[in-house]
Amino acid sequence: MSKIHFGVFKVKKWAVNLCLVLILGMIAGGALVAGFSVIPTSVVSGVYYNGDKNSNNVTLMINVYWGTEYLDEMLSIFEEKNVKTTFFVGGTWAVLNENYLTKINEAGHELANHGYHHKDHDKLDEEGNLNEIKTTHKIVKELLDIDMILFAPPSGAYDKTTVSCASQLGYKTIMWTRDTIDWRDHDANLIYSRAIKNACGGDLILMHPTEATVEALPRIIDYFQSNNFNLTTVSENIGTISA
Repeated sequence: MSKIHFGVFKVKKWAVNLCLVLILGMIAGGALVAGFSVIPTSVVSGVYYNGDKNSNNVTLMINVYWGTEYLDEMLSIFEEKNVKTTFFVGGTWAVLNENYLTKINEAGHELANHGYHHKDHDKLDEEGNLNEIKTTHKIVKELLDIDMILFAPPSGAYDKTTVSCASQLGYKTIMWTRDTIDWRDHDANLIYSRAIKNACGGDLILMHPTEATVEALPRIIDYFQSNNFNLTTVSENIGTISA
């Protein structure tokens, strides 16, 4: 191949690669806007994105690092609608909110681990991953004598090291089927539509304690209950299926 032809080949290859990057970026961006989870490039085995698809189980999983002021109303709605779910709590939040940890636990909900500092776990080494998970586990264990068994990586950021460390500590790594993106879009109608759209058994629906989420929550629960879905904890939802 001549130098000229080789140069043309390199330019063409560069252009093709650029196009692929742009296309993948558009797909990921579109998925986020639509409110569905964007599967990261670091997907590995041993991570749960859904429960048993052959069941009628659905989980409204709540991640908590902030929004404490909305938890009382959220817990009241769950109690009124007779729903039990899973709260993934951050360690820095848990240290300051023992009373809410107790309220969540006494209401019959499942407590789970969301790391200590809300770090991107795919950027941490083994020691960093272990410390983030272990520290939060220790806090909840000391406060409530509960051994949590589910870990949700903050921002959905994980890699093989994260999953391995979680497993070493007796944890299953949990992601989500769909994201309401309620942390960004404070629109109750949008949160409602993202939560219920194309609902299927086994869905894990990511939410946070926000004002708009609390506003949408009764309608979301009513939709699932009226359509014969069983709103339950993550542990019951994933059951014995393999990740």
